[in-house]
Amino acid sequence: MQKINIDEFTESELIDLNYKIVERLRFLQHMRNHGAMLKFSIGERVVFDTPGRPATTGVLVKYNKKTVTIVADDGQRWNVSPGLIRPAEPKDITPKGGNVVQIK
Repeated sequence: MQKINIDEFTESELIDLNYKIVERLRFLQHMRNHGAMLKFSIGERVVFDTPGRPATTGVLVKYNKKTVTIVADDGQRWNVSPGLIRPAEPKDITPKGGNVVQIK
């Protein structure tokens, strides 16, 4: 990797370099999120953690630009970063009646 001595840059060059670095970091984050999205399918049951609450289980219903939309079992809609979701385990699948169904 080539080292850059930023002490030799003018203010204008530093601003330009900063812009390029920020854009590159945004691109890399976008690609990481997109890759995480592709691990899941529309209609798939997923789980994510919410602060101060038990894990939320629901169905992935939409891909957004930076997030996925999940409709939780209680009917709430959540926009969640794809890096925070995971596939629902059979133990996480509970029908509306509240009886746990074991899927093999």
